[in-house]
Amino acid sequence: MTIIDSLIGSAGQWVVNTDAKATLLEPVEWLKKTGGYAAINRIIGMAIPFATRNGFTVEELRPGYVRAKVKLKGNKNHFGSLYAGAYFLVAEIPGGVMTLFDLGPAYTPILKGMTLEFLQPANSDVEVEFTLPPETVAEVLADADATGRGKFTLEGILRDEEGNHVATSFAQYRVRKKGFKPQG
Repeated sequence: MTIIDSLIGSAGQWVVNTDAKATLLEPVEWLKKTGGYAAINRIIGMAIPFATRNGFTVEELRPGYVRAKVKLKGNKNHFGSLYAGAYFLVAEIPGGVMTLFDLGPAYTPILKGMTLEFLQPANSDVEVEFTLPPETVAEVLADADATGRGKFTLEGILRDEEGNHVATSFAQYRVRKKGFKPQG
């Protein structure tokens, strides 16, 4: 996984250095942006094939921020709305992506717990956004560098294509510093 972790971080850095608003009117910047996101999503699919099979994609990534989407197609439940497992998928993977991007490949993200509060059925694709303030990143890095472990919580608001708030996620992550050896 070390190679994949490094690739996600590198692809994320590539995306950050592109123009997020680039259109086909600026074809080189547009290709750099779309190619970067294609690389991020391909790498995630290599690490977690389930994500690709179920229509998960990172839509936007920058320091302290990630926006991801899961498709309704292929993820419908018995009454035609988004299956509960798809909500978990779109709410869980971005925490790992943020960790690798914001903290770097020297830190391994581990999901310790997650809850979802369902508010209404989603009859379309669903997006979620997460933010991780710079102060939190600094605290997690300081803890992980000192003790080998750090922790943080992400709260996500899941929205359907019409912007309706369909669910809220709460995910507790722990990060481990690779190769950590306590001083003493």
